[in-house]
Amino acid sequence: MVRIGVVRELVRYPVKSMAGTPTRAAHLGWHGFAGDRRSAFRRVGDRSDFPWLSASRLPELLLYRPLLEDEGTGERLPTHVRTPSGQDLELHGEALRREIADRLRSDVELVSFRNGIFDDAVVSLISLTTVAALTDEAGVGMDARRFRPNILLETENAEPFREANWVGRTLVFGEADSTAAAVAVTAGDVRCMIVNLDPVTARQDGRVLRTVVRRNGNIAGVYGAAVRTGTIHVGQEVWLKAEEPLFSDSRSRAARPPGTAPASAPHERTRPARLRASPPL
Repeated sequence: MVRIGVVRELVRYPVKSMAGTPTRAAHLGWHGFAGDRRSAFRRVGDRSDFPWLSASRLPELLLYRPLLEDEGTGERLPTHVRTPSGQDLELHGEALRREIADRLRSDVELVSFRNGIFDDAVVSLISLTTVAALTDEAGVGMDARRFRPNILLETENAEPFREANWVGRTLVFGEADSTAAAVAVTAGDVRCMIVNLDPVTARQDGRVLRTVVRRNGNIAGVYGAAVRTGTIHVGQEVWLKAEEPLFSDSRSRAARPPGTAPASAPHERTRPARLRASPPL
């Protein structure tokens, strides 16, 4: 295995599209990190396959902060949320539901699922160098929260977008042995307008997404799935397993910068379908 860097930050997002909660350690299970994206507000009356309220519809949702009493690696869920005005409201209370519905000008309800509510995959990762390159070129302050990763990596290689090389392979966290937590990197993270939103003010700046599109074909970071469960800590070493890719080359192309292709498949034209999480039951 090849050492590629260390874990710089770990973040869970207990309520979909609300602010994340950084942690020093988190348990990685088959359904992502314990306590990650276990609740979401649903738009009442929305019959589409994506009824969840996100910051793309209500940017101020990013300013709501789920509160945890103390750190822990288990399946701990918040009981309260701090609003942008500084009030601490019960997560399952009527006051919070009504405030968010009033902001949206449409009815919502809170729903929770034991296995989480994910868009594409249960784990997201990005390198510090990729975040720095994109925010610097876009002319905004460097803040990884724009990209909402679960795992922020400080890589030994200072070149951005190196995450492309991980697709179809496995990352191992901690000791490079058969007991360490491991993530199969499944696809590049195709970005939406949420990266334009300042995580402090929720103001939008379109330069960020335009930069992601221009620099790397609208991909920043990668998605993954747990292949071995365990606890991941800030400061842990991260290893890239030297093995045959999990997927054929056409499946991994989604994370490559535009205009590049491996020597073994210069004719490749097929873009992979994005992996989707199973709908919660």
